[in-house]
Amino acid sequence: MTAQELAALAQLRRARDLIDREYARPLDVPAMAAGALMSPAHFSRQFKAAYGETPYNYLMTRRIERATALLRAGWSVTDACMEVGCTSLGSFSSRFAEVVGMPPSAYRDCEHAAVKAMPSCVARQQTRPPRKPSRIEEAARQPQA
Repeated sequence: MTAQELAALAQLRRARDLIDREYARPLDVPAMAAGALMSPAHFSRQFKAAYGETPYNYLMTRRIERATALLRAGWSVTDACMEVGCTSLGSFSSRFAEVVGMPPSAYRDCEHAAVKAMPSCVARQQTRPPRKPSRIEEAARQPQA
């Protein structure tokens, strides 16, 4: 790997760390790209190439991940939605159901005894939402008629 490629990866890690740390803040691709010292379009392409998902999908997955912990702790769906930085309850609920497989209210009402018995570092790893293919990736997999 060249020095230039290593520097680009370091910049992408810096942006990913920004997302992980500031997920509850209003973040958009230009703000994330500024953290990586790249233009928004170049940043989006490089981020997806390095991490397998777009910066926005990564951000939303982190937000959903944090929301699952709040919901397990008994927070209301609305409060969890706002706490993780989402401004639309409908969009949050739709994305939550898409990522987790059930609506946030159903997730909150489920018994999570096994997760409560785990150390928090293990619970975070085990309850991390899986990466879902994007709509574009799904469309590309469909057989052409």
